Amino acid sequence: MLPALAAESLDVRLLYLKQRVERPPALSNIQPPAADSGIAGARLGVSDSNTTGRFLNHHYTIEIVETDSATEAVEAARAGVNQGITLLLADLPAATLLKLSGNSDLGKRSIIFNTTAPDDHLRSADCRAGVLHTLPSRAMLTDALAQFLVARRWNRWLLLRGERAEDGAWVTSMRRSAKRFGGKIIDEKQWSFDTDLRRTAQQELPLFTQGKDYHVTLVADEIGDVGEYVPYNTWLPRPVAGTQGLTPKGWHGVVEQWGAQQLQNRFHEHSDRAMDDRDYAAWVAVRAIAEAVTRTQSTDTAILYTYLLSDEFEIAAFKGRSLTFRNWNGQLRQPIPLVQPRAVVSQSPQPGFLHPRTELDTLGFDEPETDCNFESHL
Repeated sequence: MLPALAAESLDVRLLYLKQRVERPPALSNIQPPAADSGIAGARLGVSDSNTTGRFLNHHYTIEIVETDSATEAVEAARAGVNQGITLLLADLPAATLLKLSGNSDLGKRSIIFNTTAPDDHLRSADCRAGVLHTLPSRAMLTDALAQFLVARRWNRWLLLRGERAEDGAWVTSMRRSAKRFGGKIIDEKQWSFDTDLRRTAQQELPLFTQGKDYHVTLVADEIGDVGEYVPYNTWLPRPVAGTQGLTPKGWHGVVEQWGAQQLQNRFHEHSDRAMDDRDYAAWVAVRAIAEAVTRTQSTDTAILYTYLLSDEFEIAAFKGRSLTFRNWNGQLRQPIPLVQPRAVVSQSPQPGFLHPRTELDTLGFDEPETDCNFESHL
């Protein structure tokens, strides 16, 4: 049951911090993310929270601040906290997030929701008290894909990777997932194409993918340099998965089950486009805040943070399961849709992958696997 109506109104102020990062040019014609990716999701979350909050006399507002550097982002956060805005949504690269969360003054006075950085080290060696992650980690994504492939007995994988650091991080995560669930990477190849694959993919990629027999071609190409041209151009007629082809996502515009179409429709009305995974991560961060405020009748960051990491917190968020935060590293547990551009193919965790606490903890680093060691309070 909801608590009784608050005797006094509550004003819940949020700060959305975005660091503009120049996207390097890709060799393919991949469509770049929307300019307001993440921001639009946060704004819808505020709108939804005000719809329900008006019955409790709760009012939500959000300030959007865009910066060009890590230093500017930290200064903007400090200015917001000094004005009493202690609930921060961080649309920041991992290095900037660490600089922000490592600031002792800000870390003790705020709760930071990471809505953009998938880096595994933020949930393990570089975890920080006061930081919660609503975007899935890379480990969660690769575990979700590995479970599906192993369940289908497609357990021999050819792994193709790009040259960028992000691609290397994805490969590291995929190797871990293979070992964890019984997949076998039979060969790894790194491309260094400098030709225009829009014209030469049919000649270049079949030769590049020759080798031992395999069930699936896995692609690690987060920016989309070459991966978009891999499907239908492999030497063997095999499905393609990873960052292209069958892709694990925190959210996608084709997700429709469990009432998700209602969320998709509301988002499209607000933003005139489909909701992406960063939009969803920002939206669910705002909704988690609203749920915590509703249940605790408080805006105090220590009270909210303790509640968010407690066994009492859960939120329904159109994924077929109630979502909760892992109290050992601040990651939001959530199912992972496996999608191709026009449809959902499956959703992990897959049937048969069991866990003593919750099957959702088969995705990403489980408690015994992480070296995160923060106190679950501010």
